[in-house]
Amino acid sequence: MHDRLDAVYGKGEVEAMARMVMEEILCCSPVDLVLRASHEVPAFFPEKLEQIIARLERQEPIQHILGVAQFHGHRFKVTCDTLVPRPETEQLVDIIVDEQGDRQDLRVMDVGTGTGCIAISLARALRFAQVTAIDISAEALAVAQENAKLLKTRIKWLQADILSMPLWPATSLDIVVSNPPYVCFGEQAQMEHNVLDYEPHIALFVPDNDPLLFYRHIASQAAQALVSGGRLYLEVNRRFAHQVADLLQSHGLVDTRVMHDSFGNDRFVTATHP
Repeated sequence: MHDRLDAVYGKGEVEAMARMVMEEILCCSPVDLVLRASHEVPAFFPEKLEQIIARLERQEPIQHILGVAQFHGHRFKVTCDTLVPRPETEQLVDIIVDEQGDRQDLRVMDVGTGTGCIAISLARALRFAQVTAIDISAEALAVAQENAKLLKTRIKWLQADILSMPLWPATSLDIVVSNPPYVCFGEQAQMEHNVLDYEPHIALFVPDNDPLLFYRHIASQAAQALVSGGRLYLEVNRRFAHQVADLLQSHGLVDTRVMHDSFGNDRFVTATHP
């Protein structure tokens, strides 16, 4: 793999992808590979590996090729209808679990669920949480429902457009969380081809002249639906994090905080219903 892919991805990333291929195709952990080094490779593997390398050369995401992605300690099915779950979004889940993990029976809404990675991870990490997840895409919801079944979690799924759906019932939620579309169309030139060419644009992009489009609707819904002391957790475009915080305050939410991701970027905004 290295001779064909290092120039495209870099040696470290190729090594990581090689481990993923071995684990998924040969069911081998790194330790297994060492212990079984003298074993013959299955007859099907060289052809399968060639197919994978050819797709990687076209910069197709390895998660789409293998059909799975790791997120918060779990394996999630991914397809071309869903975004590949990101490490930053794992941090968003960690923030919620760190703050809310000692509570139970929380009512949670995940807006723009995609693979269901946030909703399912919270349902597994929070005690007896009642989780509802929304997405506009029927195809994405089908993937999310399959993930919930595989991971033995019960989620209420809703197909809806957050931009046009009616207001949620008042004081009906303890937590609202969302990683909505937040990449401006004008940022496409800076994006990697494995994202731009293969991931669903409906889950990525917002108009250049209205980058807070989804946050405005989510803030309006959260201001109506959160109980007193309820919390809103958002993943955001680092360019607009402080604008999102100001927006939440304009909707009457308090204790707004901008938080960094592991790369030091302004990536998360949280707020509380007074």
